[in-house]
Amino acid sequence: MSKRLAVILIDRFADWEHGYATSVLQDYLGGQVRFYTPGAREVASEAGMRPRADGALETLTPQAFDGLAVIGSSGWFRDDAPDIGSLLRESVDAGRTVGLICGATLAAARAGLFDARPHTSNDLATLQKVPAYRGAAQYRDVPHAVRDGHLVSAAGFAPRSFAFELLTDLCPDKATELGFFRKELTAERFA
Repeated sequence: MSKRLAVILIDRFADWEHGYATSVLQDYLGGQVRFYTPGAREVASEAGMRPRADGALETLTPQAFDGLAVIGSSGWFRDDAPDIGSLLRESVDAGRTVGLICGATLAAARAGLFDARPHTSNDLATLQKVPAYRGAAQYRDVPHAVRDGHLVSAAGFAPRSFAFELLTDLCPDKATELGFFRKELTAERFA
């Protein structure tokens, strides 16, 4: 069965954070990817890319997808960031794969999803600025994504492990393909 991944993008989203997950799912694992923005409006990435939205994030429900990826943006640090707390909690409760990377981890902190689960982000100090955050004891200061059950978190500089953990949870029947993907992801080394 083809897995459906909903990707939430807000203005100034980080171009590099979704590419591994979305392209591998769609091109190599036979999945479907749809992009959602506030009000289905046009948003621009940090580099100025303007993807076409497939729908409004306000219309998303866990029944519409198998996995949800929320991509980082400086917009998640703002007081007027979209409130997706209910969607995140309902998705986790429904057993959906939920991944948050970079600034998007603030949405999970606001929703209380990190209070009792291992997680990571760009840094602990940033999460601690969220008044509702109670998960400092569960924070993992690691350079790769952290997966706890169906919840995946990552710093913005870890898009490869984010993609791997997200897709591993979303597509457990694709272990062979994901093993090859992991090998390719970890092969790059700087001189």
